[in-house]
Amino acid sequence: METTALTEGLAPSRRIAAYDAPGGRPLAFLNPTINDVALTMPIADRRSGWTAVLLPSANRRLAWLPSGGWTSVPLPDQIVVERKPHRLTWYRAGRAMQSWEVSLGQTGQLTPLGRTFILGRTPPPQEVYGGVDIFALGAIPDDPEAVPTGLRGAHIGLHSWQNDDTLGENVTNGCIRLTRTGQRKLLEQVAAGTSVVVVDQLPSPPATA
Repeated sequence: METTALTEGLAPSRRIAAYDAPGGRPLAFLNPTINDVALTMPIADRRSGWTAVLLPSANRRLAWLPSGGWTSVPLPDQIVVERKPHRLTWYRAGRAMQSWEVSLGQTGQLTPLGRTFILGRTPPPQEVYGGVDIFALGAIPDDPEAVPTGLRGAHIGLHSWQNDDTLGENVTNGCIRLTRTGQRKLLEQVAAGTSVVVVDQLPSPPATA
């Protein structure tokens, strides 16, 4: 649930093995692309020649990579989503740039808590998405069996909708919906690999006299 910004990303330059701990057991192989989209994962930790990244297609999981076979890239942005106030805030270099009201997952299909990241962008497959590209996130539903059959295996998305009637409500299958203007702004400004953190609510700032 920590919202400290992850400011550096890792992009594989070849197929590399990912481990469950430094020097531990292999978890998976990571390729430079997923479905022809270049892969960049936020760096979460470093220990003795090993680098931890957020793992795609898994919620709240880290993978550890040995040195070699990848390059690092700066990630100046972060997106924080608060479930209780239904608010998404875009930060750059620690400064809040803009906030939007959002729709989130309905009961039984809640938008997953914790860290994930922007995996890549894809064109909208149907008119209901408002004609604006979708950000696919690294997260998947916490309970894949709870979502409709046609959406099983899909990633959580950050996208717009054909109308704004349900903003501020829990109506999606886990995805994060915002306005079309907000989605276009994020598509223009925010790069793949950018960290996304979903929390119930950020602490209120202390009152001042």
